[in-house]
Amino acid sequence: MLGFAVAGYLAVTVAIGLFASSRVHGAKDFMVAGRSLPLFMNFTCVFATWFGAETVLSVSATFAKDGFLGHPGDPFGAGCCLILVALFFAKAFYRLDLLTIGDFYKKRFGKTVEVFTSVAITLSYVGWASAQLTALGLVLFVLGENAGIEWITLDRSILIGAAIVVVYTIFGGMWSVALTDMIQTVVIVVGLLIIAGLMARLVPGGALEVVQHAHENNKFNLLPTDGVRGWFTLLAGFLTVALGSIPQQDVFQRVTSAKDEKTAVLGTLLGGSFYFFFAFVPIFIAYSAVVIEPEFAELFSTADEREVQRILPDMILGYTPFWAQAMFLGALLSAILSTASGTLLAPSSLFVENVLRPLVPHFEEKRMLLMLRITLLCFAVAATWQAVTSNATMYELVLGAYSVTLVTALVPLAMGIYWKRATTQGAMCSIAFGMAVWLLILKLYGEEALIPPQLCGLAASFVGMLVGALLPQYVPDHQRSVSSD
Repeated sequence: MLGFAVAGYLAVTVAIGLFASSRVHGAKDFMVAGRSLPLFMNFTCVFATWFGAETVLSVSATFAKDGFLGHPGDPFGAGCCLILVALFFAKAFYRLDLLTIGDFYKKRFGKTVEVFTSVAITLSYVGWASAQLTALGLVLFVLGENAGIEWITLDRSILIGAAIVVVYTIFGGMWSVALTDMIQTVVIVVGLLIIAGLMARLVPGGALEVVQHAHENNKFNLLPTDGVRGWFTLLAGFLTVALGSIPQQDVFQRVTSAKDEKTAVLGTLLGGSFYFFFAFVPIFIAYSAVVIEPEFAELFSTADEREVQRILPDMILGYTPFWAQAMFLGALLSAILSTASGTLLAPSSLFVENVLRPLVPHFEEKRMLLMLRITLLCFAVAATWQAVTSNATMYELVLGAYSVTLVTALVPLAMGIYWKRATTQGAMCSIAFGMAVWLLILKLYGEEALIPPQLCGLAASFVGMLVGALLPQYVPDHQRSVSSD
């Protein structure tokens, strides 16, 4: 019965996505929904940027295992990212009237910087998208296992989930993302709040007992106990998400899909703030599961780290009535689908507009749409392959993804807006220094480095911009002023 309910929900989602295709008449509609979304739709799009599989399953399970020290990047870094975008980047993004964030690098620094940053940002999405597909597969796998379907494995479930997301995103583009986000946000909020209330009732002593139990087990501790290295690790986890996710195409698309500049700023600020506070709801639910049934803690020692993320689905399916199971899975699937569709659309848009199009400048509109859809399909295959072959948690996949943009794309973006002396040579040095130092430290020391590789890469990227911009200019400067005022 539960399987039929989930199948029906997925069918409705696909139908909405296909309906959205009627609004797509060109690349602008496909990539930024024609820059026409009202405040409520823009708010739900921004909220759904991060509120996906990682928040509901991975971050909540990581908290149950390691407390806040296990995931400084989410919700702290993710919420901070969206607020920073609203305060310091949204106006500049919207006023430039661009289709992709790669267009910014082209306008400010020229084609070479455009291509390098666009490739780096596109590659960073493989881990982020695979995290969402892993989660969708995990839900389908748990459902199949509970229904006694023997041929269902986690890997096969990931393949099925990927096919579902691709079908409705490949036709409707950003319009399908916007329409489904609007409905899915309502399902997420209502569903998770009701489940949180139910879980609190199942714990003797209620919600206060859950909070007290977490406090007694040092889950709220934000101060590292392993010295300087612990502080650097904490800082790296926070900054990787808080800053590394700013130069991302999905953030850019959701901000610039608003109907006007004021809506872009306000929608992003509200979406980011609401995300930060609401992210604690699934954390509460997951820890309630461990309090109710301590045996779930045994998942922490499993060889396949993806299994840790089963805490919430297993608890709901094993200890709650049918209506609660249907509501939870509806909320969970909404969170996953709303984020997964965006993580496939964003890199596809960026790659076609800023890597392929410069090579073939005379794209007709219909051919542009075709290339967008073909690229989206190819990217989905790559993300699915990583989801099937990796046993990392979603949170770990996301940190790896945003390390790429932290060391290559952040400094040229921020200094390109706020430092008038930033030059094309400076941007190229920033990208080269950041990537080289990050990869070198990663290869020589890996996770054993005192200062995490991505922090070293970020510092090198900043130095590269200063050195490249202040030394004599051997690279012709593509100087076009870009302002946030």
